[in-house]
Amino acid sequence: MLKLGFVFLILILIPSLPVALSKYGVMEPLLQRLDSKRAASSVQEAAAVGLLKRLLPTHLSSFEFKIVSKDVCGGDSCFLINNHKKSSQNEPEIVIRGTTAVEIASGLHWYLKYWCGAHVSWDKTGGIQTTSVPEPGSLPRLKDEGVKIKRPVPWNYYQNVVTSSYSYVWWDWERWEKEVDWMALQGVNLPLAFTGQETIWQKVFKDFNITSVDLNNFFGGPAFLAWARMGNLHGWGGPLSQNWLDQQLVLQKQIISRMLELGMTPVLPSFSGNVPAALKRIFPSAKITRLGDWNTVDSDPRWCCTYLLDASDPLFVEIGEAFIRKQIKEYGDVTDIYNCDTFNENTPPTNDPEYISTLGAAVYKGISKGDKDAVWLMQGWLFYSDSSFWKPPQIKALLHSVPLGKMVVLDLFADVKPIWKSSSQFYGTPYIWCMLHNFGGNIEMYGTLDAISSGPVDARFSANSTMVGVGMCMEGIEHNPIVYELMSEMAFRDKKVEVPEWIKSYCNRRYGKVVHEVEAAWEILYHTIYNCTDGIADHNHDFIVMFPDWDPSNSETGVSNNQKKINLLRPVNTRYLLQETPSDKPRAHLWYPSDDVIKALQLFLAGGKNLSTSLTYRYDLVDLTRQVLSKFANQLYYKAVSSFQKKNIEALQFHSNKFLQLIKDIDVLLASDDNFLLGTWLESAKKLAVNPSEIKQYEWNARTQVTMWFDTNATTQSKLHDYANKFWSGLVESYYLPRASTYFSHLLESLRQNEKFKLIEWRKQWISQSNKWQEGNELYPVKAKGDALAISQALYEKYFAK
Repeated sequence: MLKLGFVFLILILIPSLPVALSKYGVMEPLLQRLDSKRAASSVQEAAAVGLLKRLLPTHLSSFEFKIVSKDVCGGDSCFLINNHKKSSQNEPEIVIRGTTAVEIASGLHWYLKYWCGAHVSWDKTGGIQTTSVPEPGSLPRLKDEGVKIKRPVPWNYYQNVVTSSYSYVWWDWERWEKEVDWMALQGVNLPLAFTGQETIWQKVFKDFNITSVDLNNFFGGPAFLAWARMGNLHGWGGPLSQNWLDQQLVLQKQIISRMLELGMTPVLPSFSGNVPAALKRIFPSAKITRLGDWNTVDSDPRWCCTYLLDASDPLFVEIGEAFIRKQIKEYGDVTDIYNCDTFNENTPPTNDPEYISTLGAAVYKGISKGDKDAVWLMQGWLFYSDSSFWKPPQIKALLHSVPLGKMVVLDLFADVKPIWKSSSQFYGTPYIWCMLHNFGGNIEMYGTLDAISSGPVDARFSANSTMVGVGMCMEGIEHNPIVYELMSEMAFRDKKVEVPEWIKSYCNRRYGKVVHEVEAAWEILYHTIYNCTDGIADHNHDFIVMFPDWDPSNSETGVSNNQKKINLLRPVNTRYLLQETPSDKPRAHLWYPSDDVIKALQLFLAGGKNLSTSLTYRYDLVDLTRQVLSKFANQLYYKAVSSFQKKNIEALQFHSNKFLQLIKDIDVLLASDDNFLLGTWLESAKKLAVNPSEIKQYEWNARTQVTMWFDTNATTQSKLHDYANKFWSGLVESYYLPRASTYFSHLLESLRQNEKFKLIEWRKQWISQSNKWQEGNELYPVKAKGDALAISQALYEKYFAK
């Protein structure tokens, strides 16, 4: 591998080589091959027109789209925006050309943002704002030379392997179509395509004499598929019905088809060694080991301790090849890029670099035998999370176990903990600079805008850079739209963004008009909520949604494993938990002065009379009010617990009642916007079911993921309880409120009886209540009620006006 690395350096330094080859080195053959796989120009142009029809149907005749060669932009991907040379009234006004339909869509988005003041975000974060777009025939003209914008790096990557469970699990094609449109408008050209893979596995394992019955305790339930795929668990929430399997394969084909029409390169899954228990019976001589427990309460073999086929076993390559070939048979030859993360939370048995190199080569061999041109895409998270094992010799051994140019690494958490800096640019291996951002799909206003606006540029211009893309690897989506809009723009930004000016422009686009009070509010939010620099991720530990499970009468030893002072992150496979150390009381993450954000809310409310009909304003107002109130609730909790520790019954009753009332008030607030409703999540789950049994199973999956997440026993909560917590109306009042009420009742009773707080008794009662709630079928609203602006104003005056 040293020879290959040396050749790579030679290629970079020889000035007489073609520009494109010298720019992207060993990745250029892959880029050229992927270009050759793209849909015909006419297909892509039609796909771009279809997107425009869905986005802005009133202006369908205002734009002309055309696919052009990369030669137009010196060998790079790009889009060009020009005025149309009109000769009659009915001709288009603006011409947008691009090297793919994704570039055309990006150019359309760029024009709508920066010439028309429009804004596009997910429906659940306010949707699109196009009221500022002039009528057809009156679109703003560009200067004579128009605009040409190139991609500084080839790829804009999108998704995390767990987004499929936290956000996409209940989606139908109608919702997926909107998401693929959103990807195209944001410039995403390298998305994961993980839907429906269980159906492919069913077909593959059938060829190895594994039956559908054998797979019933292998696949997880719909809301837990990501972790079953990674070998964290098996059977939890399952089994999968044939209806589900067939339905998801059809959906995957629709998704991939649209991605291809738009010129995207889908990233497909590959084999990481995770196998059903039945394989051990059928192939008794195969090197199959059982992994350790992953976050179950009692190491329950029904869910834990999955089976891993050693990469050195010949069967590994055979299964890996079969899976790739089966995907190609189902979908066609649609990609050369495959994701595999076999080493995440699966530490090799020895740190011998030669052994690690052999394992890596076997993983790649399984992929490449199925697709001779395959490139292995892997997450680089393990090099940070398990840094005690992955030292330079081990990292090099893995990265150099495949031919140079046949692996791309995702620097998954580069916005906070970049690995490229400490690994000498991944020792010559091409990588994608990624923003991780959200954990568990939590609802929390949070961001690192300065790091996003400069990090990719710094990485790209660093000495000997091997950066080939930017990416968004959040665990859950549909929150913090400002973060995703800026990160998406970095796929087309050649220089660092001046964030204060960009935010002012963003604010005006998002609401369709200039409102000075709201501008001032966003300036505060930029310096506070969206400027987190403490290196702690944004997993929401606010006490309403992640209620402390501890005995405050013994503050040092009573803190549970889930409620300790946050220091740094550690992974649990490709999920993330917080590494913690004991503290005298539970801590919630707070990285900004609360008073500053309360002032921002006051300003936001002051601008409300000018924006009362704006859906984007309503969403942001509710989210900001929720953010302020949830941090205030943490203070109330501390006061209640302190009162208990001082044995002051009256004070405990006062502060706990205030905490409980605040929960009720927050639920009323959240109910005033369609995008903060539990009912939407539950109904989307039930909508995919085709019989009563599936309705019950899917609803249990949906309820369980956002609450206990994993297994419990009579006296011990799930280790992952509240990991995927949500501030949703319905969930707040029916689940979080009774939990807090029950806990405070036990605290009060212990003071009244002058007895030790009965933590175990509280747990028993709460776990029983939770189990009943998870198994319930109560209906929750799917439509908002109440005036969000009036409710938010009233809550501000109630809690902060004095």
